[in-house]
Amino acid sequence: MAVKKQACESFSRALIEEVQKWGCMKQTGVSLRYMMEFGSKPTPRNLLFSAQFLHKELPIRIARRALELETLPYGLSLKPAVLKVRDWYLDSFRDLRSFPDIKDSNDEREFTQMIKAIKVRHNNVVPMMALGVQQLKKGIAQKIVYEDLDEIHQFLDRFYMSRIGIRMLIGQHVELHNPNPPPHCIGYIHTKMSPVEVARNASEDARSICFREYGCAPDVNIYGDPDFTFPYVPTHLHLMVFELVKNSLRAVQERFMDSDKVALPVRIIVADGIEDVTIKVSDEGGGIPRSGLPKIFTYLYSTAKNPLDEHADLGVADTVTMAGYGYGLPISRLYARYFGGDLQIISMEGYGTDAYLHLSRLGDSQEPLP
Repeated sequence: MAVKKQACESFSRALIEEVQKWGCMKQTGVSLRYMMEFGSKPTPRNLLFSAQFLHKELPIRIARRALELETLPYGLSLKPAVLKVRDWYLDSFRDLRSFPDIKDSNDEREFTQMIKAIKVRHNNVVPMMALGVQQLKKGIAQKIVYEDLDEIHQFLDRFYMSRIGIRMLIGQHVELHNPNPPPHCIGYIHTKMSPVEVARNASEDARSICFREYGCAPDVNIYGDPDFTFPYVPTHLHLMVFELVKNSLRAVQERFMDSDKVALPVRIIVADGIEDVTIKVSDEGGGIPRSGLPKIFTYLYSTAKNPLDEHADLGVADTVTMAGYGYGLPISRLYARYFGGDLQIISMEGYGTDAYLHLSRLGDSQEPLP
């Protein structure tokens, strides 16, 4: 009740009732293939149709998340950082609902500018929610085991999966307005993406972070056909490979730091199957104890030190690296699952870890709608 009261203090009763109404409506999922086929002809008519779809779809998705943010267990809904995120969602819902019906190209252009602003408003949702969870962890009794916080894990999975979908839909629509799209690109989708090339770029980014932190970085060897391409979203793949390689580099670096032996390279293997493209990231960084494996996909566990500052200004920049608040792996798995793939981690304690990133190459799977 307290949360409802707080929401009503800054937002009108009518708005809260409308959020409840829209939160009960059915969401409509789209597939990578549909986004690609639809976006291949960004005519004014198609852009108008796309804007009309988003005008109805985005409020439903945003309302669902706003409602969930009100009813989180263990008092998480009342944490200052979570209240801030909820306010962003309610502001965005109000912006969308107060925008009149989209009837022509002028309306469509104005709508595009508005959803662009909504996307920027939500840039820091991930670190802000992480801060909320951190505020919760400080307050809960030590005897509560993280596995007992299953409800929170499930909520965050749904919440971040929904966020990936919302940002994909907005980003795709906005990018279709680009008068000079890069070759073979339809919005965010690259129709001839080379996974080997993306893996190389992501590895270089991860190594530069490793250099910054440790003063050196193990090599990364990539095996696979550089000419092999398939349609996918390069930014999604970059994020996932970057996270896996960064974890491997850190494990190898820390294992060999005080040793006379040369740090062994991290290996990336790209395999193109009929159904899946699989990317394996292997390291000899000592592995993860079997008891620790269930924790690596939770949002309440990290092996790195926590970089979040209670007083940091998270309202400005988009946070790129996710090391330290334990979100890299669970969010990477959601990105993989968003288009029908998956992420699995297999570890040999005392030796190393293999991460298998499966990407569906058919592009037919519907968005998983939480």
